[in-house]
Amino acid sequence: MSADAVSWLVRLLKGVFIGSGFIVPGVSGGALAAVFGLYERMILFMANITRDFKGNFFFFLPVGIGGVGGVFIFAVFLSFFFERAEVQLIWFFIGCIAGTLPTLWRKAGSQGRAAKHPAVMVISFTCAVLFLNFVSQSVGGRLPLNMYTWAMAGAITGLGSIVPGLSSSNLLLFLQMYAPLTLGISSLDLGVIIPFGIGGVATVLLFSRFMAMLFTRAYASLFHAIIGFVLASTLLIVPLEYDYLSLGGLLCAGAALLGIFLGAWMCGLENSYK
Repeated sequence: MSADAVSWLVRLLKGVFIGSGFIVPGVSGGALAAVFGLYERMILFMANITRDFKGNFFFFLPVGIGGVGGVFIFAVFLSFFFERAEVQLIWFFIGCIAGTLPTLWRKAGSQGRAAKHPAVMVISFTCAVLFLNFVSQSVGGRLPLNMYTWAMAGAITGLGSIVPGLSSSNLLLFLQMYAPLTLGISSLDLGVIIPFGIGGVATVLLFSRFMAMLFTRAYASLFHAIIGFVLASTLLIVPLEYDYLSLGGLLCAGAALLGIFLGAWMCGLENSYK
């Protein structure tokens, strides 16, 4: 298989995982895009969509196909997996993120690493933990489900695609919109999908230029902040109330190791065929 074909398939698989980040609670699509080495180019493309449009379009085509496929696949089967192996599935994604962290750390320092940058990482980690805990404790009740709230759900998901570490699925869970959203997507309900898609696309287009400006002016600081957000969002989804001294605990360890291997393997492929 040629290097181009391998690269295309790797980007397709990355798209599936990034798509899962939009639908799996506790996982950030933006964080996965960052750890898979696609975030920066994606933001720059969205912020300057006419610049090298053809090259960027064909580069992100398999990512988009995989992302849409990941959203629909996980919307259909997520309830099945969560009912039977919720904790093991979460540990698989924790492992996948952990396996890509070394690559993200190297990328953060690719343009130099000053003494302030670890402090930036700690501050972003702390802020993310405090913010997500605040949201989890303060949001109550259930919003009415209509085209406006579905557009809002799309906007939250869009923010998760351009702000690494922001788990849009977590926020939707807090708002009690997650279950009806996955049901609407899996059943191809256009009353859910269309406003959700409009809200997501509009948010990405509106905020991508701002993120591109941050990359230009504070590359290292931004990437160290991304690491802090990734660590925080990963830590907060660790299942604490579970009997790990059981067969299920062994399955959790196996799922985490499989995730670590897969994440590291994908990063290795990216480096080999870059």
